Amino acid sequence: MRLTMRVYFDYNATTPLAPEVLEAVIATTRDQFGNASSVHHFGQRAKAVLDEARSSVGALIHADPSEVVYTSGGTESDNFAIRGAADALDPGGRRHLIASAIEHEAVLNTFKALARRGWRTTLIPVDHSGIVDPDRLRELVTKDTALVSVMQANNEIGTIQPIAELAAIAHEQGALMHTDAVQAVGKIPVDVRALGVDLLSLSAHKFNGPKGAGVLWIKRGTRMQPILTGGKHERSRRAGTENVPALAGMGVAARLAIDKLASEAARVGALRDRLEEGILRAVPGTSVNGERSRRVPNTTNISFDRVEAESLLIALDLEGIAVSTGSACSSGTLEPSHVLRAMGLPTHRTQNSLRFSLGLFSTQEEVDRVVEVLPRLVQKLRALTGTTKLTKNTKVFS
Repeated sequence: MRLTMRVYFDYNATTPLAPEVLEAVIATTRDQFGNASSVHHFGQRAKAVLDEARSSVGALIHADPSEVVYTSGGTESDNFAIRGAADALDPGGRRHLIASAIEHEAVLNTFKALARRGWRTTLIPVDHSGIVDPDRLRELVTKDTALVSVMQANNEIGTIQPIAELAAIAHEQGALMHTDAVQAVGKIPVDVRALGVDLLSLSAHKFNGPKGAGVLWIKRGTRMQPILTGGKHERSRRAGTENVPALAGMGVAARLAIDKLASEAARVGALRDRLEEGILRAVPGTSVNGERSRRVPNTTNISFDRVEAESLLIALDLEGIAVSTGSACSSGTLEPSHVLRAMGLPTHRTQNSLRFSLGLFSTQEEVDRVVEVLPRLVQKLRALTGTTKLTKNTKVFS
């Protein structure tokens, strides 16, 4: 079978490198091979590359560059935020952690690991909107709470949380506030001061940068213990020789994101809406999951009634169209989406939903190709289960 077009609509899993980023990674790998901790010429050239990238990332999130700590990506940044804060605050008797029920596994599994060490953990429930209610946090946070962690934008449904309001509530009780902004940075404006958080995680490969490069922003004065011990890299906050080429690429990606943020958000948002409306119109028995008015502009999560999501994903892949059933970090599992489950959706909707996430290189032609192909594939899969009598006016979901 010859494919006329390959479509990549899985930008929330990872993004293609921007050409300028690729050039920076190659040039730095070739020319700036020194260890940034070395005092000689080659080391100082590498350090200058890191300093420039640190300033660029700081500008992207409106932060002082000295507060930007390099990591290997979002998972390490989340671990560092939670474990580092927990270890620093443990001697003071604060042994309680709070997160939302729809966090990334990097947060949820870190909570589970700390619970095995005796920490008390609480997950804030969400309703069908996928939005955390600040009043629920107010009920749960206490003087024993060390840290509250709520993601700025959800990786599966794209919903944006009221982080500034949640941070204010956490601070009322003396708790630190962390936000996993991995799916927000580069898609919407992110200002650490306006958010009022103490810790923020981001990852380069979510905004057209290289894999293996990330940041934990640590507000000046925040008490933290490093989770990697060794040398005095990153001002003794994260030991290990820095990945200079990848971090150089992240700096370029950050500058590109600053330059294109407003125009790309509008362009990609229009494509996402065209895709979403086209699917809902062309395929009966479909519904969007989560709050549609408070989302990052590139993401939609759609349920297809009477269709198994994995089967539809494979059918789309055979047509050259790449989408996802949810978080890429959960691929291979047969469990329903924990995000959709936490939203209280019926079991069938947690198992028949696909995530479409667009980005820098997405086009209208690709959107129209997906809308053209989907009705035939869904009808074929429904025929296999004997459920083909849906019409465009069928009300499948309440």
